[in-house]
Amino acid sequence: MIGRIVEVADDRRHLALSRGFMVVHDTDGERRELGQVPLDDIVAVIANAHGLSYTNNLLVALAERGAPFVLCAANHNAVGMLLPVDGHHLQGKRFDAQIAASRPTVKRAWAEIVRAKLQQQAAALEAAGAPTAPLAALATRVRSGDPDNLEAQGARRYWSLLFGDAFRRDQDGGGVNGLLNYGYTVLRACTARSVVAAGLHPTLGLHHSNEANAMRLVDDLMEPFRPVIDLKVWLLLRNGEGEVTPDTKRALVRTLYDDLPTATGATPLMVCTQRLATSLAQVFTGERERLELPLPGLPLSLAASLDDE
Repeated sequence: MIGRIVEVADDRRHLALSRGFMVVHDTDGERRELGQVPLDDIVAVIANAHGLSYTNNLLVALAERGAPFVLCAANHNAVGMLLPVDGHHLQGKRFDAQIAASRPTVKRAWAEIVRAKLQQQAAALEAAGAPTAPLAALATRVRSGDPDNLEAQGARRYWSLLFGDAFRRDQDGGGVNGLLNYGYTVLRACTARSVVAAGLHPTLGLHHSNEANAMRLVDDLMEPFRPVIDLKVWLLLRNGEGEVTPDTKRALVRTLYDDLPTATGATPLMVCTQRLATSLAQVFTGERERLELPLPGLPLSLAASLDDE
């Protein structure tokens, strides 16, 4: 499904349901209507402002459509997410299969994800004109379960190659880190929707194991797509846009609609997350052996941007 991710970023707004639309009002003064969006077009709503209010009817309607409602902190990271209880007609069967999945099955799936992430990181570095050999070499060495923690080894090399030796990933930081936080929040909401729609439980992860994290599987499955966000942030920086602004937020949201190369042709990133989650459910139920992941390569729109410069 291709739809709209709606962010509410201005303070003092009220969100309500009216005849199949999400309606946004200004709560100052006369409480005038600012706009409305058809509910059936919404993939996710991101609440990223202060002084927001919303009706229970709206939250129910969004949940019925499988659209996450995401609550953001001041650092643009997601701190809460409302998801539907029922996401798929075979949800019970898939939950059972997810819980009963053998350790070798889980470890093979995680290895596929790590390998795909390292390959996409190499593709991002190539696009940025940085050396790709360290990440490409690590991708060939990934074993079942990634016992050598090549994902972490890759991250240590990747960040300095992409953003320079002085860069440090800081979830509470501004600038580059703020842009990354916002991009990952949007990606996380999209992936959470895909996980629930595939009939999987978002807490039962493959690798992430933080006991306080209710989105462990979501964080697992978004890993191969993070480099797309990273590269978009790199492009924004190169164009002199180094802070979270309405324009940079719109640019990061549009990344979810970028086409990635896949075995079946160019496919929007948002659809790729859906296919990955569905394929994992099918691996758990024994209907297939491998995950459906995008091929290594640059998103087509980002490639066009680089060619034009």
